[in-house]
Amino acid sequence: MRILVLGAGAREHAIVLALRGEEVRHEIFAAPGNAGIARDATIVELDPDSPAAVTGFALANDIDLVVIGPEAPLVAGVADAVRERGIPAFGPSRAAARLEGSKAFAKRIMEAAGVPTGRATRARTLDEVAAALDAFGAPHVVKADGLAAGKGVIVTDDRDAALAHAETYLPTGPVLIEEFLAGPEVSLFFLSDGDRVLPLSPAQDFKRLADGDAGPNTGGMGAYSPLPWLAERFGSEAAFVDLVTKEVAEPVIRQLDVEGSPFIGLLYAGLIVTDAGVKVIEFNARFGDPETQVVLPRLDEPLSELLLAAASGRLEGRARPRFTDDKAVTVVLASEGYPGRPLTGRVIEGTDAAESVAGVHLAHAATRVDGDDLIATGGRVLNVVAVAPTFAEARDRAYDAMGRIALEGGQFRTDIAAQA
Repeated sequence: MRILVLGAGAREHAIVLALRGEEVRHEIFAAPGNAGIARDATIVELDPDSPAAVTGFALANDIDLVVIGPEAPLVAGVADAVRERGIPAFGPSRAAARLEGSKAFAKRIMEAAGVPTGRATRARTLDEVAAALDAFGAPHVVKADGLAAGKGVIVTDDRDAALAHAETYLPTGPVLIEEFLAGPEVSLFFLSDGDRVLPLSPAQDFKRLADGDAGPNTGGMGAYSPLPWLAERFGSEAAFVDLVTKEVAEPVIRQLDVEGSPFIGLLYAGLIVTDAGVKVIEFNARFGDPETQVVLPRLDEPLSELLLAAASGRLEGRARPRFTDDKAVTVVLASEGYPGRPLTGRVIEGTDAAESVAGVHLAHAATRVDGDDLIATGGRVLNVVAVAPTFAEARDRAYDAMGRIALEGGQFRTDIAAQA
């Protein structure tokens, strides 16, 4: 196939690597890409958020499938434009992408579909925020209603900090004040063709910046898959996946279809396992980052066939995707100052040495090449991904490889998957 992947992060690099690793050889194009993606795909100059630019390129270059990685092109309606011209697009329409683009919309859909989630209040003024914080009590959960690159949420016992967070986002729209839910979190992806869903393998990410879940929220500092502790709570990982499929994914997909916004693409369910059962924290309308980096390396069948089947409305009759028993761990290397004001433009060294470690590869997040140098261009710079028969081996490999990379001021967590 001729496949166009939109995006510039480690998630998109992970998708490209999975496609590149298939037995069937594909022609893979990417926009805008990064230094790592450029090694594995042909970079094309186009605005990934422009429906006209993406559609024009796809038509002119006989693209068989467009895979939309980040949320911005979805909210811009890129999938709508591509599908209108008869090209399969893996990514929901602008209307369906509101599931991620608006937390309030997602809450309404969950209520209509009978999906378990926490209580929430929508606040438009600081006074309304204060009243809601007092009504729910601490710990306080405040979420930006719109897109915030994974950093629009604060969970804190500090009422003043919660108010300040809300004040940051109120100029762009309302915020949600939510009931605090306690328990371990799980990320579970579902392929959807608008009618049917197929689950992938669960993963867990680490959103806080520092070891021990300290520091501010980030876009994700690492992840691991599968989750052996699910068997202790639910009897098996499969039983957990069945439960979430029936109580969360299928009802939400049905509700969106009933409302005239069929969801075609990747439904990301951010879940929490509470004493009262599994509840939804949030939905995303695309592959999660960094969970994708540990889920796709364990996929035991061609990703391209799954994505095309979903994009073409042909998931009916397909068996659930197969995964190996391998364990996967990813650790994120971030720039100094992340997630606030990252210091960029610094040289990254040692990547070849890192990838010489058995079972390790790098997924580039924010890199470019300048002459002979690899340069950090953003907050999260690289993902070190390790796959091994056990978590102990995967962690050892990941941190061995990370220790070979040099980035001035670089930071990473040392406890990713330690409890696994």
